Amino acid sequence: MKKKIAIIGSGFSSLSASCYLAKAGHEVTMYEKNETVGGRARQLTREGFTFDMGPSWYWMPDIFDKFFNDFGKKTSDYYQLDKLSPAYKIFFSDDNITIGDCMDDICQEFERIEPGSAKHLRNFISKAQKNYDIAINKVVLRPGLSPLELITPETALRVDQFFKTISGEVRKKFKNKKLISTLEFPVLFLGAKPSNTPSFYSFMNYADFGLGTWHPKGGMYEIVKAMKNLAEEVGVKIHTDSAALKINVDNNKAVGVNINGEDIIADVVLSGADYHHSETLLDPEYRQYSEAYWDKKTFAPSSLLFYMGFDKKLKNVEHHNLFFDTDFERHATEIYDQPSWPKDPLFYANFPSITDSSMAPANSETGFFLIPIATNLTDTPELRAQYFDIVMDRFEKRTGQSVKNNIIFKESFCVNDFVEQYNSYKGNAYGMANTLRQTAFLRPGLKSKKVENLYFTGQLTVPGPGVPPALISGKLVSQLINKNV
Repeated sequence: MKKKIAIIGSGFSSLSASCYLAKAGHEVTMYEKNETVGGRARQLTREGFTFDMGPSWYWMPDIFDKFFNDFGKKTSDYYQLDKLSPAYKIFFSDDNITIGDCMDDICQEFERIEPGSAKHLRNFISKAQKNYDIAINKVVLRPGLSPLELITPETALRVDQFFKTISGEVRKKFKNKKLISTLEFPVLFLGAKPSNTPSFYSFMNYADFGLGTWHPKGGMYEIVKAMKNLAEEVGVKIHTDSAALKINVDNNKAVGVNINGEDIIADVVLSGADYHHSETLLDPEYRQYSEAYWDKKTFAPSSLLFYMGFDKKLKNVEHHNLFFDTDFERHATEIYDQPSWPKDPLFYANFPSITDSSMAPANSETGFFLIPIATNLTDTPELRAQYFDIVMDRFEKRTGQSVKNNIIFKESFCVNDFVEQYNSYKGNAYGMANTLRQTAFLRPGLKSKKVENLYFTGQLTVPGPGVPPALISGKLVSQLINKNV
């Protein structure tokens, strides 16, 4: 039966859900508080430079393919996708590791660092590939309604992997600290320490080494534009500068939303905005989760980001660069265990114009720097300036070049901005971490337990943080809505 559906927010999960719901024949309208769609995956353009403000890694290309295939489309109908070679570079204090675009090259690099490690790496990635197949084709396609969803013939054989950790498994076979950091890095996308992440999540290593790192020409925002175009093609109406002020409820049933002070009637309300914020749009008696509940949860980090335009081409760097030249474990402790501004932070630097000339003027470079930090930290201009100097000094030292005087402009984004622009709980950047106690049915639900016809999607619910999981989250909630209305 055709229903009128109002969607709050326009991030990847909302865009995904809107497409599936419109395809099913519903009248779908999306409301975005900011002036452009995309949620945290917005775009910044300035003086000929183009920046992805949020996600910048294109992993798991098969998930994007499946999404567009569901509508009889291909990614190539909307954007050009190129595999990066090399995928990325990791800077350590005494050496650099370059991750190639195939296993043979990666094994050769591992063997250079630790003789005999290539054999262990191939075995590790082989197991990770099997986990990937189970995770992506079985586990994550379930709506998180019951613990029984996790029990399949395949997961039953791997139950021990939910109680061992990535860190423990990696350190059994690899002794060199640089290789350990390289293998533990991908699970940081899940928002938790490797020592707290189940070893089953090694499927992220297969996503990295097995499937490779890709780049949509023009940047990650091309995916947002593609999904927006697809949504409009299937009939979704999209309104920007349209803030949801309240979710209206009558007789324990969602009946619409208040947008910019105007009540909009709807049969179903779906929020892809921050889950905690979404519940604050309800009167207290209709909220499922208390403030104490949210406060006890492990959230993925926040970030301090700098967007910079350089008036020259940079040397000795790749498209993606990780600076692990300080203590990985201490920085993780400063994020999760003893939340504080890090003493010697790890950081990430992205220069998309190295492989995509469309993202910067000629003989210039687009630079995006990210420092992962704990949520809910004090955020001041003075602290941003202090960490800018730390990052630039280290960057110049490790890459052997002077760049500070070549910065045309810089803009920053941090905790206060995540809260103000995205209503992000405690300023988190990536949602709720995927720890054992926050997996599948243990995450906040897609469907409200207190309000009929009210649903949620995005990185705080199932399957979890990241762009591919967001696409899946939108599909899962659309299936749930179609089943229940």
